[in-house]
Amino acid sequence: MPNLPAQFITLDGIDGAGKSTNLAFIRQWFERHGLPVLFTREPGGTPVGEALRGLLLDPDTQVGLRTETLLMFAARQQHLDDVILPALKKGIHVVSDRFSDATFAYQGGGRGVPLDDIAALEQWVQQGFHPDLTLLLDVPLEVSMSRIEQSREKDRFEQEQAAFFTRVRATYLQRAQAAPQRYALIDSHRDLAAVKADIEAALDRHFGL
Repeated sequence: MPNLPAQFITLDGIDGAGKSTNLAFIRQWFERHGLPVLFTREPGGTPVGEALRGLLLDPDTQVGLRTETLLMFAARQQHLDDVILPALKKGIHVVSDRFSDATFAYQGGGRGVPLDDIAALEQWVQQGFHPDLTLLLDVPLEVSMSRIEQSREKDRFEQEQAAFFTRVRATYLQRAQAAPQRYALIDSHRDLAAVKADIEAALDRHFGL
């Protein structure tokens, strides 16, 4: 295996795209290749981040758009400082369930926060740091909505209407189209074996296997 520095890999997509289902497979891929890896999530990953996650996902939370966006980046700053960057410096690969693409998609595309404002916060917090690879799971809107309806009790974002998720998905796809070298776009509206095969192929390519 090529001697790559520790890689930061994110898994993203609209609710119902199948992220949770495929995280275990990604973990198995790293274990199979004997690569040290840390799994984490956003918002969350630290005590501060998890507290903010609870607040942001609580259906009873009433918060303005700017405040919501700032809280996402507050959680991200702590996540970077306490978890992501220290692990990478130790040579441990990091896989995060969501990162800043989600803020562009949900707060930007979904909520309508100006993308330039989000980009300014991204630069301030991340200082040019970006994922090395983003596995973007994509499903048609009707599939996403059906999966959300059949899953657990809905959180604050999952309670949004179809038009919201249409905008979120469109923003994800626009970002993937604009930077194809970073994204692996995976059609997760297929049988699980086919989705896993695409994820494995994307990881193999990225790590030069």
